Amino acid sequence: MKYVNEAVELFDNGYVCSQAVFAAFSEDFDLPKEQALKIGACFGSGMRKAEVCGACTGALMVLGLKYGEDKAESNEACVKFLDKFAQENGSYICRDLLNCDISTKEGVEYAVENNLFRELCPKMVESAAKITKEFIFDE
Repeated sequence: MKYVNEAVELFDNGYVCSQAVFAAFSEDFDLPKEQALKIGACFGSGMRKAEVCGACTGALMVLGLKYGEDKAESNEACVKFLDKFAQENGSYICRDLLNCDISTKEGVEYAVENNLFRELCPKMVESAAKITKEFIFDE
C-alpha cells in the first residue's frame, strides 16, 4: 500500500490528483519527486477542462516511465489502465466522475458544496494508484 497511501497523502496535503499519483511512483524510476510534482502540475482536474481525470493522467505518466520505450507496450498499458479505471469507477472522465463540470464556476461551486474534492477525488487518487501499482509490480 506504500504507493497508494503516499498518493492519497500527497493529495490530502494540497497537491492536485495528477501530481499525487505521479510523484508517489516517480522515484522508483529515478525521477525526483520534486520534478514529478512540477511535471504533473497542469494535469489536475482533467487538465482544468474536466476531461480525463487527473489521477488517471498521473498514472499514465507513471506507465510512460515504465513502458515508454516501446510504443506498442505503452499504448497497450494506457488502454488497459483506462479500461480498468472506468470499470472500477464508471468513467475516467472528470466531469462524469464528479457529475459536474469543474471547468465552470458553477461546477466548482457544486463540487465544493458537495465535498467532492474531499470525498470523491481521494477515492479516484487511491483507485488510480492501486491500479498503477498492479500494472507495474504485480504484472
